[in-house]
Amino acid sequence: MPVIAVVNRKGGSGKSTLAAHIAAWCARNGSSVMLGDVDRQQSARAWLKRREASLPAIAPWAVDQKNMLRVPTGITHVVLDTPGGMHGFELARVVMFADAIVMPVCNSIFDRESAEACHAELMTMPRVASGRCRLAIVGMRIDARTNAAHTLDAWAEKLGVPFLGPLRETQLYVKSLERGLTIFDLQAQQAAADLAQWAPILQWLKPQLYPPQAANDGTNVLRPPARSLAPQKAASPVNMPAEVVSRRLGALPNSLMPAQESMVQGGRLSALSAGRADPTATRAKATPTLARPTRTADGPQIPQFLKRNA
Repeated sequence: MPVIAVVNRKGGSGKSTLAAHIAAWCARNGSSVMLGDVDRQQSARAWLKRREASLPAIAPWAVDQKNMLRVPTGITHVVLDTPGGMHGFELARVVMFADAIVMPVCNSIFDRESAEACHAELMTMPRVASGRCRLAIVGMRIDARTNAAHTLDAWAEKLGVPFLGPLRETQLYVKSLERGLTIFDLQAQQAAADLAQWAPILQWLKPQLYPPQAANDGTNVLRPPARSLAPQKAASPVNMPAEVVSRRLGALPNSLMPAQESMVQGGRLSALSAGRADPTATRAKATPTLARPTRTADGPQIPQFLKRNA
């Protein structure tokens, strides 16, 4: 399940606007998308209440650290709107399971310095530094009559982060959001200039939103079949335990079968089992096999604030 997080420490940078539009674009493509509102102001949730039922549906999901909710059944894509000032462990918990992070940045020295500090912290996290969680920058409220877009482009290039392009400052965004709409819900001729600005952004997002397999859906990794071992000359099958004989004939114990996780309610974002005892661990140590070790999930466990206690 692809997860896109919209992140910037500075308040008022356009995170909710960007998150709402990404979610609306997914819904227009026929995806079952959820707009997760990690922002304490619940801006995205308030916007969803204004959205008419006749428009492509976007599922709401209010998230806080006391009421831990799960993804509704059938959701295929998640877009997260995050709060300003997020850093440290809160930021790391989002990065733990995000496939991509989009950072909206306005063109001012204060916005760029704040975004640069956020970028520096993100780069200390293995998933971002290794490219497993991709990062890109979008210019917000950019006046086309100035060189603001070129300034942000050069600044992003210096950081080594893709600059996907600017979104202009226009009342069309303001008026659309007030009605529970986005520019993707308007007639094409009415929002032609803005849709053109979104083209390079969507081109970058498409591989993240519609990959062959999401970066953090690691439970469906294919494993090669176990190879049978020829009996050792020094060992007699008569004196050999039945389990060892079965393993050497190529049978694979149930404990070594790959874990299955269906995409039902809480399936992907439910807690991963940790510290589960393996009853065959002692026997496996005494009698090695050629079965490859099971790969663990990428990075730390799924964050607690994204699931509800049973």
